[in-house]
This record gives sequence, structure tokens and C-alpha cells, in this order.
Amino acid sequence: MQQPESIIQARELNVYYANKQVISNVNLEVARNRITAIIGPSGCGKSTLLRCFNRMNDLIPTARVSGEVLFDGMNLYDPGVDPTEIRYMIGMVFQRPNPFPKSIYDNVAFGPRINGFKGSMSELVEGSLRRAALWDEVKDRLSASALSLSGGQQQRLCIARALAVEPRVILMDEPCSSLDPIATLAIEELMRELSEEYSITIVTHNMQQAARVSNYTAFLMGDENSVGFVVEFGESRQIFTNPEDERTEAYITGRFG
Repeated sequence: MQQPESIIQARELNVYYANKQVISNVNLEVARNRITAIIGPSGCGKSTLLRCFNRMNDLIPTARVSGEVLFDGMNLYDPGVDPTEIRYMIGMVFQRPNPFPKSIYDNVAFGPRINGFKGSMSELVEGSLRRAALWDEVKDRLSASALSLSGGQQQRLCIARALAVEPRVILMDEPCSSLDPIATLAIEELMRELSEEYSITIVTHNMQQAARVSNYTAFLMGDENSVGFVVEFGESRQIFTNPEDERTEAYITGRFG
């Protein structure tokens, strides 16, 4: 089977917080229009790695990065690259829904307004809500507070908010960890649909979720100093049925982690 081309490539990526190294020599590719899962035990650097892909770690004063993260061939850490621009192209959905204390409509319109969007805002808001599978549930109450939505609806609103600025990649940091099983299944189905248009990378502790939704999986673990590294990376089907590394098998079968 021909491998899809990658949209993001991490090369010899190292991350430090002050003098503490948290990620070591990560080499990883995010395939275009596919879902890539990052799994591993707590504290192995999964979320740190994810935040490297859109320079969210820049917001941590002590964070330092070496190596390369290439986005369509451009090194995101080159001095001339504007991290704010990167975060529009590579959107992020966080562990807990974090809607703004504004109306549903204004949540979705927030990013495009900042960007100086000139088209029909109402069409953009509707289109983003439709792509996030939320339109039918909120179309009659767009002026209501986003905080009045359920947890699952709030998370889909946050996805719509990310989509509204027309990103090319969507990063999701445990997007279902605070949701019930029904809302989780809705988000998983949405991820599958969105992967036809977007490249998605998800951090998850849920092995079943990673196996269900992802095309590729990276397994991270920490060494004796809790420095995270990639143990194995490949097609999810192979990782979950016939892993090459015994540490991967031990983790996915629940023998450690």
C-alpha cells in the first residue's frame, strides 16, 4: 500500500523545560488527511510533543526546543516564522472544552474577526458548525451563551471555532477525556469525517479510541529520567495487532502503564 505524504515531520526533536529534558530525539511524521494517534503512559511527553507542532510550547517561558518540525517543508522554528500565523494553520482542541463566555455565534466568529475576515460571517459560522456536526442542535439559539451547551456540545463548538480560521491541521489533546461515552463516540465520528479534509493528530490515553479512529500510531514512553522518546511508530493496525517492540505490546495489553 502506498504511504500517504506527510504534512508535518519532526526530526531529532528535543524539548527542555529549563534544564530538564522532557523529549529526546523524536522522529515522527503526520500523514496528510489521516488521523495520527500519540499514545503512552502519563508523563512521557505526549502533550508536549503535540504542542511542538504549533509552537504552543513558546507560551511556557522556560521551554526550549532543538531539532526541526517541518510543516510542508517549512521549519516552524525558523527565526522568521510567526507562531501566531502557525496556530491559525495548525489549530488545537484541548482536553477540556474551553468555550469563551460569549454567544455560540461569537465563539465561532472570534478567530475570523481577529484575522480580518471579509466574507459572509454568518455563512462561515454556519459552515463551521455544520462541519463540527453541531449546526442542527444550535441553529435556533446562536445568540445563547456557549456555556449553556452540554460538555460534548461545547467540545464540538471548540472544534467549530478551530475550523472557522480554515486550518490545515487539527491537533487534539485528549479531546474526549472529560466526556461521557455517547459524546465521545460523536467526537470520534466527527474526527473520521474531518480527516477527509484535514490532517488530525490526537493524544489519547484510551487504547480502544486510538485503535478505532487512527490510521497511524506513535507509542511514547519515558526513560529512567522520565525523558520521553518514541518506542514505535507505524500503521495503527500493525501497532495494535502485531507490534514490533515488546514494550509496545506490554503497554497496549495493559501489562504496564
